[in-house]
Amino acid sequence: MNDNVLTFGVEEEFFVVDRDGHLSSAGDAVVDAADEEQGELQQELTRSQAESATGICTTRDEAERQLTTLRGELALAAARRDCRLLPSGCPPSAETALPVITPNPRYERMAEHFGATARTSHTCGCHVHIAIPDRETGIRVIDHVRPFLPVLLTMTANSAICDGYDTGYASWRYQQWSRWPSAGSPPLFTSLDHYESVVEGWLRAGAILDRAMIYWDVRLSEKQPTVEFRFADVAATPGEAVLFAMLIRGLVGTILGSAGSPAKLSNEVLRAQIWRASREGLSGRCPHFRTGDLAPATDVLDDVVTFAAGALEETGDLDFVRDGCARLAAGGCGADRQRARFEKRRRAEDVVDLLAERPWMR
Repeated sequence: MNDNVLTFGVEEEFFVVDRDGHLSSAGDAVVDAADEEQGELQQELTRSQAESATGICTTRDEAERQLTTLRGELALAAARRDCRLLPSGCPPSAETALPVITPNPRYERMAEHFGATARTSHTCGCHVHIAIPDRETGIRVIDHVRPFLPVLLTMTANSAICDGYDTGYASWRYQQWSRWPSAGSPPLFTSLDHYESVVEGWLRAGAILDRAMIYWDVRLSEKQPTVEFRFADVAATPGEAVLFAMLIRGLVGTILGSAGSPAKLSNEVLRAQIWRASREGLSGRCPHFRTGDLAPATDVLDDVVTFAAGALEETGDLDFVRDGCARLAAGGCGADRQRARFEKRRRAEDVVDLLAERPWMR
């Protein structure tokens, strides 16, 4: 393996639900009670959520070990409270009440300032951090990776069933999350100053309360020297989260090792492309990152792997990523599996049972 391998980390958000599959208010208690031998466990915006974060990782095995352990600890802590941990981008079951905001001054201020956006944008995502040497390099990565965002969303879509019905989207979470004023695809930046000028404009307008609310699909982390990819639904399994992270790292490595200017893709067109990806997922058609023309999403994903093959080979991840993408193409992404289970009896409870299974703990 290359000694200059890019380090990375993965954050995952989960719902905590009761035995009937409805949102519980035990999320903060679950986080507090779970063991934390490696990585980090955190409370989220609402009390029906829990979050985990790996430490700095170098290899996929290291990341999968941490993600599996963190999920397992949260799942066991939830079970002790007669609850279940649910890796889904949106809650499958219909709820009769709004989720309870976690009693934290920042979260309470967000709920007051953003109203229904904060109280009804109830979603769980997966965030991947890739190390960068400086923020200017991060801007370069953001600019170059933009055309790949639609197909990357198709492979991670895991929120087709929400509020007790089939939404018609593979990633309904992406649509819900995009209601935040600072969310969505990043523009094509001309410089780090350009990036900062937009953030400053948001702060002056009150569209964000602090820099932690920069919610672009790809952003510069405010806490670590990383680029953070934050558009994906939480993965159904730790293995699928690692597959996503390794492909992201391969893309960033490829971008950093190449010259040239980023594609002149307007944000209006990119938004439309991501909308298509969020609707159809991996089983549908997706705009190709080179041409913008629609093609089977699985074919576009294969082309992404080919594009990043050199960097993936350097880290020893090429076969892992190829095999993982082939399994997704054959068995469907998380949204496909949600929809297949729901269509048998049209019961959201069945989707909850599917998502709450823990074969990765055996």
